[in-house]
Amino acid sequence: MVIRDAVEADLIAIVEIYNSTIASRTVTADMEPVSVASRSAWFHNHSPDKRPLWVMECDGEIAGWLGFQHFYSARRAYDITAEVSIYVSPKYRRQGVGRKLLQHAIAQSPQLGIKNLVGCIFATNHASLKLFENFGFERWGHLPAIAEFEHETCDLVIVGRRVVNEG
Repeated sequence: MVIRDAVEADLIAIVEIYNSTIASRTVTADMEPVSVASRSAWFHNHSPDKRPLWVMECDGEIAGWLGFQHFYSARRAYDITAEVSIYVSPKYRRQGVGRKLLQHAIAQSPQLGIKNLVGCIFATNHASLKLFENFGFERWGHLPAIAEFEHETCDLVIVGRRVVNEG
């Protein structure tokens, strides 16, 4: 397994993996599949030196991806904090892909100027909550009934972890 910066040719696989999570109603608030074209600007907003988008390759295919997003991007004081999102191909779920991507993100954050990582996870996504908890993330926030899927509401849990200790 190799983790590397995503290239534009990876966008098709990135979108396919993302779209594979929509029907579960536990991973993303999108309710309809997204197109590659609609994700182009999002893809280009990532930068390897500040807010990377990584893919994990396994046997020549994209097994999963992790993206860093600006937290309140219009406000520079928040530049030390990034939101991370992890998505894993159905074929590679429960094989350590998410764990390796998150471990890599934590290790690389200081070189990216990131001191805090946050994740926004639906309360029903127990696997993701456990993954982040296993890496020392704590619950920093709870937004009750923030999303609605087919007349059923869902809470959002904000998890966070300090990755750089200032002494």
